[in-house]
Amino acid sequence: MITQPNTSPIVSVIIPAYNVAQYIGEALASVIAQTFTDFEVIVINDGSSDTVEFEQAIEPFRERIIYLEQENLGAGAARNNGLLLARGKFVAFLDADDIWLPGFLAEMVSFIESGDGYDLVYANAQLFGKRNIDGLTYMETNPSVGEVTCESLLAERCNIITSGVLTRREPVLEIGLFDVELWHSQDFDLWVRLAKRPGARMAFTPKVLLKQRHRPGSLASDSIKSVESELMVMAKTALRDDLTPAERAAMESTVAMRNASLAVDRGKVALREGDFASARSFFQEAFNYYRTWKLRLVLSWLRLSPRTLQIFSRLRAT
Repeated sequence: MITQPNTSPIVSVIIPAYNVAQYIGEALASVIAQTFTDFEVIVINDGSSDTVEFEQAIEPFRERIIYLEQENLGAGAARNNGLLLARGKFVAFLDADDIWLPGFLAEMVSFIESGDGYDLVYANAQLFGKRNIDGLTYMETNPSVGEVTCESLLAERCNIITSGVLTRREPVLEIGLFDVELWHSQDFDLWVRLAKRPGARMAFTPKVLLKQRHRPGSLASDSIKSVESELMVMAKTALRDDLTPAERAAMESTVAMRNASLAVDRGKVALREGDFASARSFFQEAFNYYRTWKLRLVLSWLRLSPRTLQIFSRLRAT
């Protein structure tokens, strides 16, 4: 442990981990290297199949972390277990394959306590791990503009990266922790619920203070699963009776846009698999929303020469 057992740290760092033995060492090293040192680290092994390798990877850090094991219940349940054990005033959520820059905690603690104080703040990230995103930042691909509110979250004007978050622990406990029924996007659901808490104050910095890894099998790299999960959160949020007209309108607009983007991604998959009828249906659904010349061209090629389009799509996917 970084702090003495009989003292409460300022920050609790919670790291859920599932089959990330090859990455956890780098993540933990980035935490230990923080210039701000008043923190504890809680690592939750979420029923990993690589537990032997995982425990070997964390062995150099065992004296500095609290290590828990649970059956595979998902990242939300793992984070909840960490939150219930945490002693810090503030909580940071680091994904086990992401990396903090050395000044992350120092700058975020100063940020969350600035002005009248915030309930939650988040930073920007450098993306890495895939050729098409290397060199981009998170906020270049998922912008944050203006005030962070429930309406701006639902409208996707503000997009929170979980590994870049520092939040006060008590408000998260008050709103009921992460929803374990949501296997994915439970973090987005929590941010929306936190933003609806009376008097909530949230903010972001465009400064890059961490690195987000994109790798095969991760939610960040699976656009279809990511959007499907987000739509599940939107469906849950739609059941609330305290949404303002602006919040509900923002959500409905985002749902329409996300359904159209999902149709594009599903159309690409169907095309590469040679299911041309499904591809036409998906791309037509997307065209009805976007009305772009590219989608019109795709629909034309699907009628005239679907196998040529399939070959081209497969080449682009490699």
